[in-house]
Amino acid sequence: MEAIVLAGGMGTRLREVVSDVPKPMAPINGKPFLFYLFQWLKQYPVERLILSTGYMSDCIMEYFGNSFCSIPVEYVIEEKPLGTGGAVRYALQKTSGSNILIINGDTYFPIDLNNFYLLHTNKNHLFSIALKRMQNFYRYGSVECHENTIIKFNEKKICSDGLINGGIYLVNRQFFESKPLPEVFSLENEILEKEAGSSILKGFVFDNLFIDIGLPEDYHRAESILTTR
Repeated sequence: MEAIVLAGGMGTRLREVVSDVPKPMAPINGKPFLFYLFQWLKQYPVERLILSTGYMSDCIMEYFGNSFCSIPVEYVIEEKPLGTGGAVRYALQKTSGSNILIINGDTYFPIDLNNFYLLHTNKNHLFSIALKRMQNFYRYGSVECHENTIIKFNEKKICSDGLINGGIYLVNRQFFESKPLPEVFSLENEILEKEAGSSILKGFVFDNLFIDIGLPEDYHRAESILTTR
């Protein structure tokens, strides 16, 4: 399994607590946030990590180098912002497998990747998304799903109970290679929202811990939960 990690975020909303590194490198108990993502990934048959970087990419490259716990690490550097979709498409050039794992570099959602991979490949799905059920949330849009097919993505609003996009995807490369896509585009706007209801997008619910370090309060929550042990 090859994994693309989207690690180009600037962390604008985190500037008051983390100002000198890109968001995925925000320090959590002495280690960058990406370290905890990689600790989770190394438990599974991940053969290669491809980091899609942009802002302060040198900071990431200097810290991780060419490997993490014997897993080869490669880098794709955006010379200009490509959007989440453009970043994925660009990083796919570094991959060779049929089904590619894609992960947001600023969220921690340690699902069982073996189970997710089986759910994705057993019926030859093209695009699968790991979903998280949450209560009383307002920061995320909700996802409507029927029998594992994603029907609709709703705008952010106060929601007492619902599913959210967990930021972890398994994508068959044929999906991207068969589409005439621009160089710069949003994965969320140009792919997810447009394909919702078409039977292409599949959603699978996991109940694991979910941490998003996009805001200072959640960053501090991550500090209280994640440890190097």
